[in-house]
Amino acid sequence: MASITIRNLDDDVKTRLRARAAGNGRSMEEEARLILGDAVGAEAETRDLASIIRSYFGPTNGVDLELPPRGGPREPR
Repeated sequence: MASITIRNLDDDVKTRLRARAAGNGRSMEEEARLILGDAVGAEAETRDLASIIRSYFGPTNGVDLELPPRGGPREPR
């Protein structure tokens, strides 16, 4: 695992981090790890264009239109 150092951290931020960690029964270091992990989220999933479009316009995101009944075939002109 990697390590990082955070320089010039505002004293107020450190105080609030310490209070938050204590409230959750964790060390400041563990609290910071969890906060950073949540902030960056899980690895980005690869999605293809079809799944992106489906997420916007799929069956649960669209509207239902009432379609008129279809007639017979038209005569050619």
